[in-house]
Amino acid sequence: MGQWRVLGAVSAGGVAGSLARFGLQTWWPSVWATLVINVAGCVLIGMLMVVVPRMHRLARPFLGVGVLGGFTTFSGFVVDVRFLAGEGPFWLALVYLVGTMAGAVVATWSGVRLARLLARRWAG
Repeated sequence: MGQWRVLGAVSAGGVAGSLARFGLQTWWPSVWATLVINVAGCVLIGMLMVVVPRMHRLARPFLGVGVLGGFTTFSGFVVDVRFLAGEGPFWLALVYLVGTMAGAVVATWSGVRLARLLARRWAG
């Protein structure tokens, strides 16, 4: 029975995250929206990994895998890189590729650091 709860949590979170991404990309239809979404999602994933041990056991599947997994779109990022490579100068696609990957790593690290800082402030 526990596996079905986890699956339900991931599915519900995935719907919410995907709808949020769809809304943002509808409002700002650009390849750069994907970059911003992925970097913002990575900040939140980093923060979540610090906070989640103190949360309900379904929080990580719902928020991490579901909401943030549905919100971020690294498969969409690959489509955007191919689009940029075909439509514009190759260097722009390369900047987008490297910038997204570096931005994701730095954003995740920053999210962890920020959550730890905030946890220390709230603790005392």
